[in-house]
Amino acid sequence: MFLEPPVDVNRDDAAREAAKELAKPAYGQAGDNVISRILDHILEWIADLLRNLTGQSTDGRAGLAMLLGLIVLVVIVVLWRAGVLRTTRGTKGQAVFESDRPLGASAYRAQALEEAGRGDYAAAVRSRFRACVAELTERTVLDDRPGRTAYEAVADAGRVVPALREPLQPAALVFTEVVYGNRPGTPERYALVVAADEAARHVSTRQLVQE
Repeated sequence: MFLEPPVDVNRDDAAREAAKELAKPAYGQAGDNVISRILDHILEWIADLLRNLTGQSTDGRAGLAMLLGLIVLVVIVVLWRAGVLRTTRGTKGQAVFESDRPLGASAYRAQALEEAGRGDYAAAVRSRFRACVAELTERTVLDDRPGRTAYEAVADAGRVVPALREPLQPAALVFTEVVYGNRPGTPERYALVVAADEAARHVSTRQLVQE
């Protein structure tokens, strides 16, 4: 239930609150450098727009309503940037492998190299992350469980070998955004997945945590 906004908020207070909200770190940590810069410009434009709008109104309630509306818009932009709103399938439909009998790690890796070589980085991201998960399964870091999502693979592998969390987390995000969130594949995103696969290939089974 929403509380009625106070009527004694003037345009200066509204502008200050907008600047304070838009300066929060959460709005600057949502993605890669290019998109982050674009988002920064959007936030600056919203802040300027708010200042202009509140400057034209002496009604504190109207100024606060505009402030809240613009903050909601910022949140929507951040969620869209993160891929949350673009993903059309639930997590149960975001399994790493489409088949209960996936290929081996080397087969997926060769497939990814061929796809990257022809510039199809979206397909290369998908194949290389599958190679990574298959590698961890072959090395007994992960058990052979059908339907595991990328984030579940990170959580399961991280419990066994905590050092794997750092390289696997960004790769899982890239895989989910590209394969299920309609984000484009790029050489930079593919490089993150390659790094995760290399970490999986070189992890020492002597590091396995005994439960």
